Formats: sequence, C-alpha cells, structure tokens
Amino acid sequence: MWRSPVSAHGWGPWGRRFKSCHPDIFSTFVIMRKFAYLILSIILLISCQDSGPVESENPNIILITLDGVRWQEVFNGIDTNLLNNKKFTKNASMLENMFLSEDNDIRQEKLVPFLGTFISNNGILIGNKNEGSNIKLTNDQLFSYPGYNEILTGSPDSSITSNDKIYNKNKTILELLNMDKNYSGKVAAFASWDVFPFIINDKRSGIPVSAGYSNLEDQKLSQLESFIDKYQTMIPIFRYNVRFDLFTHILSMEHIKKRKPKVVYISYDQTDSFSHDGNYDDYILSLHNTDKMMQELWDYLQNNSYYKDNTYVFITTDHGRGDGDFPNSMWTSHGISVEGCEDIWLGILGPNLNKGIIEGDFYANQIAPSIAKITGINIGEEYIENAIEIH
Repeated sequence: MWRSPVSAHGWGPWGRRFKSCHPDIFSTFVIMRKFAYLILSIILLISCQDSGPVESENPNIILITLDGVRWQEVFNGIDTNLLNNKKFTKNASMLENMFLSEDNDIRQEKLVPFLGTFISNNGILIGNKNEGSNIKLTNDQLFSYPGYNEILTGSPDSSITSNDKIYNKNKTILELLNMDKNYSGKVAAFASWDVFPFIINDKRSGIPVSAGYSNLEDQKLSQLESFIDKYQTMIPIFRYNVRFDLFTHILSMEHIKKRKPKVVYISYDQTDSFSHDGNYDDYILSLHNTDKMMQELWDYLQNNSYYKDNTYVFITTDHGRGDGDFPNSMWTSHGISVEGCEDIWLGILGPNLNKGIIEGDFYANQIAPSIAKITGINIGEEYIENAIEIH
C-alpha cells in the first residue's frame, strides 16, 4: 500500500496537511517578536565568553539544509503570483513592503541577502534554471527521508519509501567522517525535525544528534543550552515533532562556540511546515529569518581563528516544491505526483572556491562525494569521481 510521503510530519495523503488551528499572521508575528526579544536577553545574560583558538589543520565542514525551499525564491525572490493569491497570502501588503521590487536581483537580495546575493558573489550557487544551472534529486520519492538520505550518503535508496522512524542502514558522510581519525568525536548534528536520529542512525554512528524537542544529553550543557532544554516546550508547540528553527540555530551556535566541532550538520524545517499549511506569508518570513541565522553563523566562522579560511559550508534542500497554483504542480506539495519538486539548489562557501552561478547539470548525490573529496576520507573511487569541481 502506498504511504503518504509526509506521514512523519502529520500530513494527510498526497502531501496535504489535515486542517488544524493556525494563528493568523499578525498573532504569529507578535508572539515570535516577543519571544525573540526574550531569547536575545537571555543570551546576553548567560552566554559565556568564547573559548580561545584551537589548532585546526584538516578542513572543517558545515552542512546546512532548509526543508522544502523552492529554487524560485532562492534565485528570484518573492513569487509575485503567490504573493497576489489570496488563497495562500493573507497579508500581501506587509510582504510587498518588505520584499517586493520590479528588479529580480533586488527581490532576491531583499528576501535572501546571504543565501542568494552573498553566496553568488563569494562562493558557488547552483540551481538557477533561468541561467542554465540545474541540480536535481536522483531518488524517485521526492520527499524528506529519501532526500536527506541521498544528500548525506551520495546515493539514492529505493527501499526508503516513507518518513517513518526507521534506522538508516546506509552510512552517511557524517558517520564516515566520525570514523576517520581526524574527525572522530568532533561531529554533531542539530535538526528541528525529530526523525533525524534515525536518518543519521545515531546509535550505530555514535554521532550526537539534537533533534525535535531534544538536546545533546550526553554533553555537559552550558547555561544557555540548559535554559532552552528546560523551557523550549513551555511555549505553544510549533509541531509535535518539529521544534522552532530558532532553538535549533541557538543550540548549534552554542555547540560550535563552546566545543569547536570539526563537522556540524544543521537542518531547519519551518519553511516546509508552513508550505504544507498553504501559508505563503510564514513560508517567506521563515525563509528570510533562516537566511539571517546562516549569515550570523558565517560571520562567526569568519571571525574565529579555528574556522576562518579552513571551513567549507554547504547549503541545500531535501526537495523542491510545485511551481505554483496548478493541479499537477501545487507549491504546497511535493512527492511523486507533483511536477517540479525534483529541482533543488546548492550553495557552497569556503577558501579558494570558484565563484558565481555554475552552469550545467548537477545532482544531489554529488554533495556527499564533494565533502569526502575536500576532507580526504575514503568513500570509494566511484563516489569521489562524482564530486563537484569547486576549485
């Protein structure tokens, strides 16, 4: 029997979420603004001094995924057709004031100044179909678990046909790095979606995974980590199995600052959840806020001697979405029956890279081999030959 491709997120068949109570955009904005002020105040009060520089020779890797973010917004900014569609957008005037421009490049810069504009000028950006740059999934399921498996292992797995919490039999690039003497014990993962301990197979790999409403329990927590661990469920729950991306971001930043890991995987989720709700307002605002989080992380890396000039950052998505408000290609959905959601995108930052948008055809299964080639770990010659030429 065919399974709903997004069952672990609580959505119904064909990727459509069951109707639920959802706060309007103004209430959500006010609540999140107040909550952000509270978190910032706590950070200022209890965040400890950053530890001193540590010698680092082998390159560091930061892999980031944004769940279900379309290539259209990454390269073109806000979608004017969806902006003006009252079925999906409740407060068009606010989004217009924040993100709209007649110039495509300005729209992109307003919405995703780091992911779109900064990376295209300072690193590699792949996936702008309008400029002959394509990157696609090779798995035929086109939803989260199969997508993350392909990104993390460098190979699709036809046996993965659901988002169920089943331990991944495949070894991810994170696990292979953790097995290497230069990276062992220096790998960690932070994810908003609680299925990631199974995708990464934390039991077999030995990689600490903070996912959903969990923390790194085997670590001695800092004051800030303890604060989030204690109070993260004392506000309205975003989804029963998805924590706020802001928590994921703060926990990953704190871990990087305090423990200086060499490999970190960060997975944000809110963009996908809002999309399945048909809420273009919050999808756009969430994408914009996640862009700010990634900018904050990059700025820290460039101002820390342990990471500066020796760190590669890969940013991508597990799947695309439909093209708009079309029966066979709804932007709210993804999966086998939705046209266009095989198209994804990839951004790369690091020392001595080629720069700009790279034309040609690329695939998600090339990401893990590219990381393996940079770090020098052995994953098989056939995989290394599949790496993207980034220098």
